[in-house]
Amino acid sequence: MESVKNIEKLLERYLEAETTIAEETRLQEYFAQEQIPAHLEEYRPMFQYFQIAKQERYTKEVPLKPGRNRSYLRWVSVAAVAVLLVGVYFNQQPQITSGNQFAALEEEYTQEEIQEAQMALAMFSKNFSKGTQGMTYLKEFERTTNKFLVNE
Repeated sequence: MESVKNIEKLLERYLEAETTIAEETRLQEYFAQEQIPAHLEEYRPMFQYFQIAKQERYTKEVPLKPGRNRSYLRWVSVAAVAVLLVGVYFNQQPQITSGNQFAALEEEYTQEEIQEAQMALAMFSKNFSKGTQGMTYLKEFERTTNKFLVNE
């Protein structure tokens, strides 16, 4: 049986994480005894827990290769390739020439209706351009005010 002073020193070093494995084993053996001083009794549950925790074993089987995840990944990659091929196929389709489009419009609308629509679109485009010019002035105003705000 070790002296109480020696155990107290070991316990202090243990709590500072400065003990060796052999010293920790001595502490575990000491606290496994029936008779220990009352002021050291509070450390007994800690060392008993460590003894019990050492004996615990994991008994469940750990699967090394999860087969389900691989099949899921394989199907996702096949679907991605299929989507990619469909996208390339539709992107490569020949476009209708503008002459054919104009002929289709002439069958549906009169020449006068087509000209009116073209004039309306030209007017819309002109007014839209004016609106975007106004936006450039606003953008320049914002940039200038930001310069003043940043410099202050």
